[in-house]
Amino acid sequence: MLTVDETNNAALCEALVAIDSRFLSVFTTYGPAPLSTRPQGFATLVQLILEQQVSVSSGRATVERLETYAGGLQPELLLNIDDETARGLGISRQKAGYIRGLAADVLAGRLNVDALATLPDEEVCEHLTRVKGIGTWTARTYLLVALSRADAWPHGDVALHAAMQAVLRLEVRPTSDEASEIAEFWKPYRAVAARMLWHHYTSSRKRG
Repeated sequence: MLTVDETNNAALCEALVAIDSRFLSVFTTYGPAPLSTRPQGFATLVQLILEQQVSVSSGRATVERLETYAGGLQPELLLNIDDETARGLGISRQKAGYIRGLAADVLAGRLNVDALATLPDEEVCEHLTRVKGIGTWTARTYLLVALSRADAWPHGDVALHAAMQAVLRLEVRPTSDEASEIAEFWKPYRAVAARMLWHHYTSSRKRG
């Protein structure tokens, strides 16, 4: 299970460029992709659920409201958040149900979040996607940002699709399935590629 950290990030970016020279311009223009990591555990899974299908800033604002109201993001604090309270915090009824379900699974021992760090990538995804509300994107994003796995690819990330169109000089933006198929070429560095693509996406927008 290859992981990415500050000691090997630049080298892995160079290894990706060696596989696909189309990343060379990103690497030379913007440098190695920065490592944006989050703590392992329940709180990060809650954050990722709340960030599904919304902007990063909107998701973070909702997380902050929930954390302030509940006094933290521990499962015992979120197990009984009712739909009306959640709605007042900007959380949909569906996502509130997902968070309660996740809290219940953790408290009942059906999901051992701490043990995920010891498992191979696919087993982590299998365990996480058994939880209602955690799909492929959430599971693989957790692999990437919390477990720092080098080969995690967040299927369905629209910012990645936009960056792929630009960096790979594609005529049309790839679909989720097409993007995942293209990413197969970058094994075992798909997470490195994702970070480089996000790096291009955010850096080029700042320049623009």
